[in-house]
Amino acid sequence: MGRLLRKKPVTKKRKKDDSTPSSQADNDNDKLKSLPAAVSSQKKMPAATRQTSFIDRGYAGKSLQFLREVRAELKKVTWPSRKQTVGSTVVVIILVMIISFFLGAVDIGLSSLIRTVLQ
Repeated sequence: MGRLLRKKPVTKKRKKDDSTPSSQADNDNDKLKSLPAAVSSQKKMPAATRQTSFIDRGYAGKSLQFLREVRAELKKVTWPSRKQTVGSTVVVIILVMIISFFLGAVDIGLSSLIRTVLQ
């Protein structure tokens, strides 16, 4: 039917060199200190305050947020090709026909058996 996707082999992470210059470490610390105020204030905001702002948006805001999230998730989906879809559909239709014929034959056989026993 379809090809199986193989996962990429996991590569081991390299260990950090202990010989990292101290000036580079200082630059990393400076970058962390220079984050925008909006990001740092967002972390300090109490959970209750953030939750009430989400509730205050109402049904329209929640609905729009839900639709945005649905759209983002649908972009992540790996959709089958047309050939795979047609092939799967044909297999399903054939299996449904085989099972329906089998169940029909069993039904006819059991009903004739019951008629014979009751007469």
